[in-house]
Amino acid sequence: MATDRYQRGLDRMMELVSSEHTNTFDHVKLVESYKSLDEDLSDYIVSFAFGDIYSRIGLTQQEQTMVTISTLVALGTEPQLKLHINTGFNVGLTKEKIVGALIHCIPYIGFPRVLNALTLVKEVMAERGLTPETPTD
Repeated sequence: MATDRYQRGLDRMMELVSSEHTNTFDHVKLVESYKSLDEDLSDYIVSFAFGDIYSRIGLTQQEQTMVTISTLVALGTEPQLKLHINTGFNVGLTKEKIVGALIHCIPYIGFPRVLNALTLVKEVMAERGLTPETPTD
C-alpha cells in the first residue's frame, strides 16, 4: 500500500529524473528491484530522500541533492547513492560540486566510504558518456 509520503516521493523522483539522460539509467526499475531484497526497501528509498529531503521547499534542488548524497555516503548505501548522483547531474550539479561535497564528508565518515562514492561518481559519468575533462554543467 503506497503512503502519501511514498507517492509524493515517487512523483518527485520522476520529476527529477525525467531528462535527456533518463534512458541511460532506469531509476524506477532500480527502485522496484529492491523489493526482492526487502519489501520495505523501495519504500524507504523513495519516501526518505524524495518524499522528505527533495520535498523541502527551503532548499534548492541542488542543495536537496547534495544533502541526500552526503547522507547516503555516511550511511554507506551505495545503490541509492548511484541514483542520487544521477539526480545530481540532472538538476545541474557539476562533478566538482559533487566531489567537493564528498571531500567534506571525509573527516566525519572516513576515507574508504568517500572513495567508494568517488568510484560511483566515475561510474555514473561513464554511463552518461562523460569523461573527467567533460564539463557537466
